[in-house]
Amino acid sequence: MPTHKAVVTASIGLHARPAAVFVRAVTETGLPVTITKAGSPGVDARSLLQVMTADFPQGCEVELRISDTALNGSLSRQKAEEALRALGELLESQGAA
Repeated sequence: MPTHKAVVTASIGLHARPAAVFVRAVTETGLPVTITKAGSPGVDARSLLQVMTADFPQGCEVELRISDTALNGSLSRQKAEEALRALGELLESQGAA
């Protein structure tokens, strides 16, 4: 299962604009990405409502993942890892915005 860890840097966490920017980027990948933090079940990162209500505050370490079952013949593990890395970089760059 491809995974990538990142830290939420937006001062308001993943709420309002930062969450919308992130969810839009996830949706554009076309991949079923899950976002989770320690001690909590993951939520669908393509759902703005789920991301905003899951409480990902500033400084929170999250894990982005794509299940192996989502990797079919059209998507390599390497491409999935690259997509997750780009999404993680987006999360970590929003503190500078």
